[in-house]
Amino acid sequence: MITTNSGTYLELDDARPAVRFQRIYDHPIEKVWALVSDPAGLAHWFPSPEITLELTPGGTVTFSGDPRMPESSGRIISVDPPRRLAFTWGGDELHFDLEPLGEHRTRFTLTNVLQDRDTAARNAAGWDLCLSALDTHADGRPAEDPHNGPAASWDELYDGYVAAGLPSGAPVPGKG
Repeated sequence: MITTNSGTYLELDDARPAVRFQRIYDHPIEKVWALVSDPAGLAHWFPSPEITLELTPGGTVTFSGDPRMPESSGRIISVDPPRRLAFTWGGDELHFDLEPLGEHRTRFTLTNVLQDRDTAARNAAGWDLCLSALDTHADGRPAEDPHNGPAASWDELYDGYVAAGLPSGAPVPGKG
């Protein structure tokens, strides 16, 4: 796995704020697709440990099992197997874009379109931890549970994103 974008803040063409991450995996696109579109794959790294998806535009996505967050649901915005999946989560949008790089490599891009600009550093720190768990799982190595990982690591990542100038200040679930 190669990290080509470890987490950046940007404003999209329509001026919506977002954070973006990018990885290159030494796996075919079908394997990476299963990690982002199959509940069994998502369970290893996604913030909500229990997720269901109706993989059709307008389909429902449910998120549960996180003691810091109430159960919620979203909608599938777009799905184009094995290249693109986008859905709503709270007021945000998550876009997973996959691009084959030959037969055995895949570029993975996660774009979290933010409802609120001040969530950028918070969300980037969370995604950084989750994507580390994805990286580990994709490589077949045992990983710490991304849902109950060390808080100090999140705090350090958050402080780093704030120092890098990402907008911050939003409340952090489970922290007062």
